Amino acid sequence: MGERTEIRLGGAGGQGLILGGIILAEAAVLDGKNVLQTQSYGPEARGGASRAEIIISNETIDYPKVTDPDIFLALTNEAVVKYIDKTKKNGTLIIDSSIDLHGYKLEEFKLYHIPIISVAQNKLKNEISANIVALGAIVGISDIVS
Repeated sequence: MGERTEIRLGGAGGQGLILGGIILAEAAVLDGKNVLQTQSYGPEARGGASRAEIIISNETIDYPKVTDPDIFLALTNEAVVKYIDKTKKNGTLIIDSSIDLHGYKLEEFKLYHIPIISVAQNKLKNEISANIVALGAIVGISDIVS
């Protein structure tokens, strides 16, 4: 990845993506990187849209917004609909395999369509662990943090 890497995590409230964004940001700080993490969520405590965004850089972060994510992780169809077109061309998409991607132009991305929620439910026996499974996927695919 380049000097500045932008990451967007999209899903629903209760999936732990905001905590996942905080954990990823803290890991980057421990790696000696400059980091900025933001979050937003709908008015619902659970089930509404949620988003965490992280900027990781070797240099000073001079603009605090994710505008063209290098990595986009989605755990809900709503997140895909809202953000897939806002992901950098040749960027990395990490999309839960339960989401139907027919109709999207995916050839311009590096796509990983993987069973994040299913692994959390069936292997870890706890769907709330999907955020940690997602972080494992991001780190394994991108090496953004050690």
